Amino acid sequence: MAFPDVKLARRPLHFIYLCDCSGSMGGSKMQSLNQAIRQSLPAMANVARDNPEAQMLVRAVSFSTQAKWHIAEPTPVEAIEHSWRDLESQALGLTAMGEAMKLVAQALRTPPMEQRALPPILVLISDGAPTDDYYGGLQTLLHEPWARKAVRLSIAIGHDADLEHLQKFIGPEPSTGNAGERSAMRPLQANDARTLARYIKWASTAVVSAASRPVSEIGGDRAPSSATNVPMPDLPPTLMDPTDMSQTVW
Repeated sequence: MAFPDVKLARRPLHFIYLCDCSGSMGGSKMQSLNQAIRQSLPAMANVARDNPEAQMLVRAVSFSTQAKWHIAEPTPVEAIEHSWRDLESQALGLTAMGEAMKLVAQALRTPPMEQRALPPILVLISDGAPTDDYYGGLQTLLHEPWARKAVRLSIAIGHDADLEHLQKFIGPEPSTGNAGERSAMRPLQANDARTLARYIKWASTAVVSAASRPVSEIGGDRAPSSATNVPMPDLPPTLMDPTDMSQTVW
């Protein structure tokens, strides 16, 4: 007796950027961020093609004096890998980071979030400190079960970024206690364009690949992110070339 081929529906994997577009992000920082995201999208699309059980969906929030959706609809990465619309910094703009988190919280409610989705990936990128009700926004975000299950990463651009708030977005500060303890992530520090590009690509490929794997394949001894069982891949090397005088340091 012949049985018809049955194709299982692909499980959605939502990847959301939360991008600082305040006044301090103007110039080389904004240009480098756009270039890093633009260059990472084809690589993310390749990862998606290598993981046919997952459907990669990308969105982005920009925040300055106000927060708004830059890409509002969950968009297949294949549809935007060659058509990223650049973010723009707002002159004298503030840093409504808490408001950005409230927007993402709305997107992670069920519905519209699918019950069978994979853990989302949230990447917060900022070069400063929030100027609005950050803790209220973070509390609203973490009230949503999907946000607590999400892989939450943060990237600090430059030496002036507020690492304390970026850490709170990820979770508790890593423990330095027992040698056997597995600790949480720290904010990733990007003080130049190349390091920023490496971190963006790492989040867009290695982390996406880990999050899109079936639970039965997850193993090893790497630390899971947040409350998920997603093992975090090794970070890329980020050392600057001291002989390269063309590198701009933020």
